[in-house]
Amino acid sequence: MSDTRRIVLLGETRAGKSSLANTIFGETVFETASSPNSQTSICKAESRSVNGRSITLIDTPGFVDTEKTEEQLKKEMLKCVLECAPGPHAFLIVLKVERYTDQEEVIVRQISQYFSAEAFRYAAVVFTHGDQLDEEMKIHDFVNQSEGLSDLVKKCGGRCHVIDNKYWWNNQQDPYRSNQFQVAQLLCTIDEIIEQNNGGCYTNELLEAAEREIQKEEERIRQSSRNMSEIEIREKTEISALKRLCHIQ
Repeated sequence: MSDTRRIVLLGETRAGKSSLANTIFGETVFETASSPNSQTSICKAESRSVNGRSITLIDTPGFVDTEKTEEQLKKEMLKCVLECAPGPHAFLIVLKVERYTDQEEVIVRQISQYFSAEAFRYAAVVFTHGDQLDEEMKIHDFVNQSEGLSDLVKKCGGRCHVIDNKYWWNNQQDPYRSNQFQVAQLLCTIDEIIEQNNGGCYTNELLEAAEREIQKEEERIRQSSRNMSEIEIREKTEISALKRLCHIQ
């Protein structure tokens, strides 16, 4: 599945990352909850076919208001690296349609910390809770009301979209307020990101190290455990590679 688009979802807890993933897939694949605690406590990857494209979405723990320690969060981000090795084709920075706060600024800094400033060349901003947009307002109009949001979207090449995981499923008189329309537009944006980067994916030294570890471990496990399924080999490989990466870090 070399043509699979690997997409990492980033954002704070309760921004709607898991719901966004379900909206893109058109089915409930990732668990969501309305509890005050972060529902996504570990990195999780799922693959589906969407609009003729093979898509892998990697859901990640919230950056800011998570109960995990910095060390635990770092370990989960390493797991994210393993899930998307040799690298993601796109990052989706998930925010709510609401006032831009210091927490969002922290998210931007942490993306640069965990990945690099280069990651924004592969990124788009996706807003959830689209029903909060004023009537007839487009998401770029909303973004332009905030200097912080405007700067973030500019970092991402002007790429931003909006969905509503709760209300925009029904047929809308305004096609803009339709998840089907917005997901189609988002997938086209991801195609453009891939095209602008000459079909390549984002990578860094850690991702390259992860891919090397994965390849070595998979070959070793295949030779020593010929009766294991591909799923079992992958699981064992990730556990071993994660231990090695944690030691490297």
